[in-house]
Amino acid sequence: MDVMGDKGTLFETGRFVQPSSREDTETPDETGEIADEAAEELRQRLAAEAGDVEAMSVLGAMLLRRGDLDGAESHLRAATAAGDRAAANNLGVLLHQRGYADEAAGWWRIAAVAGSAAAAHALGRHHRERGDEPAAEYWLRQSAEQGHTLGAYALADLLEHRGDAAAEQWLRVAAERGHREAAYRLARALDRNATRGADGDNGVPAEAEQWYRQAAARGHRRAALHLGAILEKRGELKEAGRWYLTSAKDGEARAACALGFLLRDAGDTENAAVWWLRAAQDGDGNAANALGALHAERGETQTAERWYRAAMDAGDVNGAYNLGLLCAEQGRTQQAEQWYRRAAYAGHREAANALAILLLRGGDESGAEPWFSKAAEAGSVDAAFNLGILHAGRGEDEAALRWYEQAAAAGHTEAALQVGMARLRDGDEQEAERHLRCAAGGGSAEAAYRLATVLDARRPPEPAHELGEPVHRRSECEEWYERAASQGHRRAQVRVGMLAAARGDVVEAARWYREAAEAGSRNGAFNLGLLLAREGSEPEAAVWWTRAADAGHGRAALRLALVYARRGELAEGQRWADRAVSLGPASVTERAERLRDALRQELSA
Repeated sequence: MDVMGDKGTLFETGRFVQPSSREDTETPDETGEIADEAAEELRQRLAAEAGDVEAMSVLGAMLLRRGDLDGAESHLRAATAAGDRAAANNLGVLLHQRGYADEAAGWWRIAAVAGSAAAAHALGRHHRERGDEPAAEYWLRQSAEQGHTLGAYALADLLEHRGDAAAEQWLRVAAERGHREAAYRLARALDRNATRGADGDNGVPAEAEQWYRQAAARGHRRAALHLGAILEKRGELKEAGRWYLTSAKDGEARAACALGFLLRDAGDTENAAVWWLRAAQDGDGNAANALGALHAERGETQTAERWYRAAMDAGDVNGAYNLGLLCAEQGRTQQAEQWYRRAAYAGHREAANALAILLLRGGDESGAEPWFSKAAEAGSVDAAFNLGILHAGRGEDEAALRWYEQAAAAGHTEAALQVGMARLRDGDEQEAERHLRCAAGGGSAEAAYRLATVLDARRPPEPAHELGEPVHRRSECEEWYERAASQGHRRAQVRVGMLAAARGDVVEAARWYREAAEAGSRNGAFNLGLLLAREGSEPEAAVWWTRAADAGHGRAALRLALVYARRGELAEGQRWADRAVSLGPASVTERAERLRDALRQELSA
């Protein structure tokens, strides 16, 4: 009787569950089920009228499920009077629904004392709602220790509220018995504990992922969201997308937003926009910002602005920042400043940096500096670098270096370059090399070139072959020169060309000299001219020397003077000799003066 009665409780999952309504038109299976229920109800009613206490209890539970409180009450009271503990529990549920909470608690107490785990759970909930936590804990513990899943979960919730470490134990008990919210909360607790105890990002513990997965499989939409995020971070995008989709379909706006980003990254912007729209309409500010950015990329600035405003209204400060960016791109400086300020005052560090840049461009250096400082102190790497530029422009080298070092420590490539150059000036070659390596590794061509020069200065002479021929071995400095050269660094291109020429690779040398010359390097043009002249192409060499001399290269001008002198074009030779004298350096000036004087004498003879 006890088992039947406990099964007939109002599912012990909340005392306010109402029966679901049925459609007027039913399938044949549903009709059959209704007929079976009606037959069962008739059978229990006949047994109850014959004085069967178990039938009274079961019939009362059936009527209670159906919402027939008046019909259920008499049967439940009769069964309760005969000592049926399940009926006492259900009578408590009925009275609670009618609003008689204290009378309900009395019947729950009777059932709980008689051993009903469901009644102990209901009584514990009642005491907690009244603020009597000691009594709530006592009865919830009674329920939990009898194996009642909801009792274990409610006890865990109470203990967690107090900060009691035993909460995890009862969450685990409830989760193992199939309680999906317990599984989710257990996963969250394990996740948080791992995050607090880890020095770095070691990922989500396997056990936490297991509980997320179990909760998600039981339909917990937030667990599905977290599981999707875990899988996405791990690179398992297909499965991540499936869980995001499951969660999004259940109404989780954050999952819809995340699914949109996953689709965007896969190149499917059309479907990404569909999910972002769904999430944004449910109040997700991040999705609204994504929609704004999508429309901004398409040039639909009015629609973009509308979505950025929607993001801002949803409490996402990025909306104001993005509005500032949009206005700045359109030249609406005053409005951009307004939106940047709004986001900056709300703590958006990149908005503070953008506001400072805007003020600085407008000539308000004193107004810009505090915003740079605020952004840098909040962790903006760009703001720290910009402060370094600001102080360097004033000649405050020590202050500039401090900010450059802060930005470099956070991985800012150009800041690392500036620190490296400062350390080179100070003679601290070891520290300079360390920072230059960081900057070069981050993609700075200038850093790669300067690192190469540091390593080049240390390079020992090339070992000689036993027959006296030099043996070329590719060194690290050459690798850095080539990396800088491939990124368009003109001095590096000239240097790579010189190294190629030194090992006799004329074609490679010419290629690099030509790239540098065409990019405006006068040394590249001069060296290309030398190479061509040695190969017998003096006319073409003169073209490149002319370009180099016009850019201020004294040796190129001297070479041109000699070319024209040999051709007998003495006046043109004298003109280039004059140019070489003025350009220098001293050794060139001396030779050019002698040549000029000789040409003058020849012309006046």
